[in-house]
Amino acid sequence: MSEKKISPITKLALELGPVLVFFILYIRLRDKTFNILGTDYSGFIVVTAIFIPLIALSTWMLYRMTGKLARMQIFTLVVVVVFGSLTIFFNDESFFKMKPTILYLASGGTLAVGLMRGKSYLEYMMGEVMPLKPEGWIILTRRITVFFFALAVLNEFIWRTMSTDAWVNFKTFGLTAAIFVFFMTQGNLLVQYSPDADPEDGDGGRGEG
Repeated sequence: MSEKKISPITKLALELGPVLVFFILYIRLRDKTFNILGTDYSGFIVVTAIFIPLIALSTWMLYRMTGKLARMQIFTLVVVVVFGSLTIFFNDESFFKMKPTILYLASGGTLAVGLMRGKSYLEYMMGEVMPLKPEGWIILTRRITVFFFALAVLNEFIWRTMSTDAWVNFKTFGLTAAIFVFFMTQGNLLVQYSPDADPEDGDGGRGEG
């Protein structure tokens, strides 16, 4: 199936919609306990059980509407299903709270392996939508690798030391804001290493980290 274009708003709604639904349902059900087949489940566990098919549906809809899924979207879905299922099976919310840690460690580790081979796997994933000179991709990949590892550490710190409410707020808003701010701060690099940039402007090509 060839790739098709969809509205950026529709794409954003499908990607962020399940997370927002998770947050809203959690706020409504966090203080409730549900007895299902003789076992008590917290509101967090129940909302997790709802989130799994919801994100699976949104991922399927993205595929049907675009004809293509990014590797990260597929990997994210797999991690959600695996760790969400472990959360429900063991009735232990810590598994689901680990999910961002696994995602960011895996993403950062994959990019780090590419860097050790002198390659930017980030360019392989995003080169079509964000053209950069090769040296620009290496610099951006280094920065994102460090950023992903930092988010993994931060997620571990928050879920292990703070309340579930704090973690849900961090997962819903903190991570999204952090990623947005990170890319906003890369504007100068994107301009400096644009294929159309004048090599005499700035210090493009010097390869700062």
